[in-house]
Amino acid sequence: MAHTWNFFRAGGFDQVQIDTGEDLVCLKDLNQKLWVALSCPTRGIEFDSRTLDMIDADSDGRVRAGEVLSAIDWAATRLKDADLLVKGGDRLLLSDINEETDEGKALLSSARHILKSLGKPDAEEISMSDMDDIEKIVAGWEFNGDGVVAPLQVADGNLRATIEDIIKCSGSLPDRSGEQGISREISDKFFAEAQNYSDWYAKGESDPAILPLGEKTQEAAEVYAAIKDKVGDYFTRCQLAAFDARAALPLSRSVEDYQHLAAQSLSAGSEEVASLPLAFIVADQPLPLIRGINPAWKERLDALNAKVISPMLGKKESMTAEEWDGLCARFTAYEAWQKEKPAGNVSGLGIARIREILNAGDKGGIEALIDKDKAVEAEVNSIHAVERLLRYKRDLYTLVNNFVSFRNFYTGRAKGIFQVGTLYLDGRSCDLTVRVEDVAKHAAFAAMSGICLVYCECVRGTEKMNIATAFTAGDSDYLMVGRNGVFYDRKGCDWDAVVVRIVDNPISIRQAFWSPYKKLSKAISEALQKFAATRASSAESQMIKKVVENGKEVVSPQPPKPPFDVGKFAGIFAAIGLAIGAIGGMLASVIGGVLSLKYWQIPIALLGLLLLISGPAMMLAWFKLKRRNLAPILDANGWAVNARARINIPFGTSLTSMAVLPEGSHRALTDPYAEKKPVWPYYVLVLAALIALFGLRYAGVFGK
Repeated sequence: MAHTWNFFRAGGFDQVQIDTGEDLVCLKDLNQKLWVALSCPTRGIEFDSRTLDMIDADSDGRVRAGEVLSAIDWAATRLKDADLLVKGGDRLLLSDINEETDEGKALLSSARHILKSLGKPDAEEISMSDMDDIEKIVAGWEFNGDGVVAPLQVADGNLRATIEDIIKCSGSLPDRSGEQGISREISDKFFAEAQNYSDWYAKGESDPAILPLGEKTQEAAEVYAAIKDKVGDYFTRCQLAAFDARAALPLSRSVEDYQHLAAQSLSAGSEEVASLPLAFIVADQPLPLIRGINPAWKERLDALNAKVISPMLGKKESMTAEEWDGLCARFTAYEAWQKEKPAGNVSGLGIARIREILNAGDKGGIEALIDKDKAVEAEVNSIHAVERLLRYKRDLYTLVNNFVSFRNFYTGRAKGIFQVGTLYLDGRSCDLTVRVEDVAKHAAFAAMSGICLVYCECVRGTEKMNIATAFTAGDSDYLMVGRNGVFYDRKGCDWDAVVVRIVDNPISIRQAFWSPYKKLSKAISEALQKFAATRASSAESQMIKKVVENGKEVVSPQPPKPPFDVGKFAGIFAAIGLAIGAIGGMLASVIGGVLSLKYWQIPIALLGLLLLISGPAMMLAWFKLKRRNLAPILDANGWAVNARARINIPFGTSLTSMAVLPEGSHRALTDPYAEKKPVWPYYVLVLAALIALFGLRYAGVFGK
């Protein structure tokens, strides 16, 4: 029979309710269109990262729906009762392990082996605390099943030296103990390169043309290569001078070139000196080897004479072009042989050491050690399977209730795994706080949530992190970049928080109601401040000007001020009078209309006036608040939210707590430092009202 599912409604959509082990096992049959999320990141959330890494089969940093189902199936087949996954806890009775499967038998055997290693052979249960030191125990074994052999594991000194040489030439891998070692792949690569190098070197030894100087050929070839092009340049210049005698002097460089050098501080190593010919250019002249040599090349030419020319041609004081060509020909076979040199880094060991390693049969000894290490792989993996089962028993049910459904978040019985803590700022505590890696990137997408988001940079000692917090109650009047708050993470640690960015969206209906009046008040306040600042600045400027002018000697008579233009100012006064008359007429119409109503109609009219002003803003805010969505906030963090996870007004209000005095508190309303309110504004208001009523009566508004 098909499994019967229970659903609860929250966030404006139906979410599956998982209460039993059978619900967990049957999740594979629930259409994934009904899952709230289909993937989540393994970092940046409040969940055990090692458990997530175990579930993340492809190690890509994301847990997907299929991997969650695989983890449930893996754990359920190794337990006698799937309800144990719902009960949770970090302890597991050995009797709860399913011995009817081969996997269960191996796991039970490993659990008993662990307990025995810990000195508890008769224990009937195993816990997460028992696994704390198991990694150290496994790492301390001579062989730990990872197929990596480290030098410290090898008792044979010669074999240990070979492994160290392999690490130097072909790299290494860490084994479970943290030591660097070699695997079979690294070993095979090294011995293949060593054999290729040995065979290649043997080819050179068997052909005298390749190594004309025997073991000293390589050193001689390096000396020859260091000056080959410069010597060739010299003989080519001499041949050009023989072709045309006029070329000899400019090919040796002009007097002007030397005059330019004469003004500098020279050394044998300078580039200007090195660019000069190897020796003075004369038609068909041999290359001098003792005197008359460019000082920048003297040391290299001496090395060529000692390492190459003398051993091959005998001691000489000069060398002809024909002798140089013959010497170059002696290195042709060597250069061709060098081009055939196999790739790899084994040459650094030297041919003698390479042949020693190959002849000693170390390859077989290393392979035997690796095979012994791999032989215990199944046992070690079973030990880690015990840890996996304990973690799945403790954590899987929590993950499912924050993945398949957002039960923890919407029911309020616990915080969602994406909630990283609580931000205290502006007299409020905000619980919907997520960790953010890139503020700009997150804000660009999360703005579609319709939620007022405040991004903070949090610092605790040397640690730093960024958070995004949803403000879902109160107003945004005093939310601004640069404000400081305190963030408490899920462990209770406090962080200094500074607002770095705000995504402005409606927070509440109350804020929308007062927003038109606050905007009007702000505009009037700014206008008055601007007017006052302008007048103050003007007054200060005039005062300074007068002081300066009074201190100066009068040089010429000041031009007379222009006469008062009555016509110009008459127009201004007329315009001001018309404006005052229009405003007075409008106020008279409004007040007259209100006073013409019956007494019980006046409050209704005033209420209608308030709604007329605040109604549009409230309606717009209401529609936006109804559409607030959690999904974009999580999607911007790498989640794949599969539902429209709405945050309606009542639920949103519960996510942000306002400052409220504790119940039963005694409050003294007398403020000794309160500003004393002047009485004269009230007299002015009463006088203005009387004048307005008199004016309305005189205008016939109240009838004759």
